[in-house]
Amino acid sequence: MAGTAPNLRLKDDQKMQQNVMTNQHNSYPCRRYQPQPTSRREMLTRCASGFGAVALAGLQNAPAFGGTDSKIVELGAAGHGPHHQVRAKNVIFLYMDGGPSQVDTFDPKPLLDKYNGQDPGKLFDVEPTQFNNNGNVLASPWKFEQHGESGIPVSELFPHVSTCVDELAVIRSMVSEFPEHTFANYFLHTGSGLQGRPSMGAWVNYGLGSEYQNLPGFVVINGGLIPPGGLDCFGSGFLPASYQGSVFKPSGSGVANIQRTEPTGQRQRSKLDLIGQLDGLAADQFGKHDSLESAIRNYELAYSMQMAVPEVMSVSDEPAHIQKMYGMESQYEPTKIYAAQCLIARRMIEKGVRFIELTCPKVGGDRWDQHGGLKQGHENNALAVDQPIAALLKDLGQRGLLDETLVVWAGEFGRTPFAQGKNGRDHNQYGFTVWMAGGGVKPGTVYGATDEWGYKAIENRAEVHDLHATMLHLMGVDHTRSTFRFGGRDMRLTDVKGHVIDDVIA
Repeated sequence: MAGTAPNLRLKDDQKMQQNVMTNQHNSYPCRRYQPQPTSRREMLTRCASGFGAVALAGLQNAPAFGGTDSKIVELGAAGHGPHHQVRAKNVIFLYMDGGPSQVDTFDPKPLLDKYNGQDPGKLFDVEPTQFNNNGNVLASPWKFEQHGESGIPVSELFPHVSTCVDELAVIRSMVSEFPEHTFANYFLHTGSGLQGRPSMGAWVNYGLGSEYQNLPGFVVINGGLIPPGGLDCFGSGFLPASYQGSVFKPSGSGVANIQRTEPTGQRQRSKLDLIGQLDGLAADQFGKHDSLESAIRNYELAYSMQMAVPEVMSVSDEPAHIQKMYGMESQYEPTKIYAAQCLIARRMIEKGVRFIELTCPKVGGDRWDQHGGLKQGHENNALAVDQPIAALLKDLGQRGLLDETLVVWAGEFGRTPFAQGKNGRDHNQYGFTVWMAGGGVKPGTVYGATDEWGYKAIENRAEVHDLHATMLHLMGVDHTRSTFRFGGRDMRLTDVKGHVIDDVIA
């Protein structure tokens, strides 16, 4: 439905006008202005030249038209804006739920073939694992080949992503502080292993705001699997509630109740005006509170989304060759689901949505969390995401969007180089792989290394805080200066840690 968002704060404006009309603190009463009678024709003649100026003033403050007013609440409340040169305007975070195995994807270890089936305890020190069901050294079931001009090796699990390897900066030395899914997910998403901290998407929007005011600045496109830890992985924590992630489905209307249920637009507008009046009464009685202010902003945003969401969700409008490139015609249903997610993410990037996270689709087995059945489980998960991810990178590139869009591929931890039981791998937080592309990243590079077993990071050890610091840096934000006062101290996404990984920046 077309139209501007309803003004939900009319009562405060009316009071201000009354105070201006009568000056109660001056010894000389302020003379009330007595308007002279005028016709509608005369009024329009006098005001006509001003209408365009009013519209222009509104457009100048909009980011889409070059506005830079970072004080507007909807555009980020931190007030600092970019601290330095912006390399990435947007982020697409490809979350690989469950923890892909680094030694089966982007970190080949030939020594596993040589010692396959032998007792790992006789070869290196084995740390305690979550399930303490350690088997023998397990060689990767997949072959690795070097690809592109960079020659970066990629496993045959990713035949499509391997064609984009010259765009990737592969970080092989990532570590986590937690070996369990829930805590590790909180840590990856929020920089803390404890529940209740703001997600990185919330931090980005708090600091920079969104470029498009008819869609949320932080969107989660849910392919079917919400991470262990639940929606708090996408929450706003102690930041204003308006910065939390908005969860979309990759099909249909995207979000529930996007179409109005009232028979006419005027009926809906009247209902929203009533809500605004009730909110104003509550604000007068109890003062302004985050929950109430966020609810007001959510009403306004929801009103604007009624036109924007159906448009951005219309992937059927894409040319047939684009849909085919992403995998929309795949015989494997999870591939079709993830293809829709990636295609919608690209369409949202074009609209200016700041931070988009994609969760994994269901593949009939487990996530990337193969404690048993490694071969089938990893093949199913890779088949679901490989073609759509490669298409996303290529599509962003051909549209000139990859240079300003940071794409991050990561799970919450990796897997052990030895078996759990006979044919699975347990959790491994001591060394695993993530990669980044676009948005100022140095393409075709490998950073860091694990030991010869692919077990522990031994070169250029990178923490999750370092990943967050680097992501913020590419977006023009100094992670040490983007803070929020809470609990008696200035909180930040990287807590008291984090260093920018300069070697992966172009």
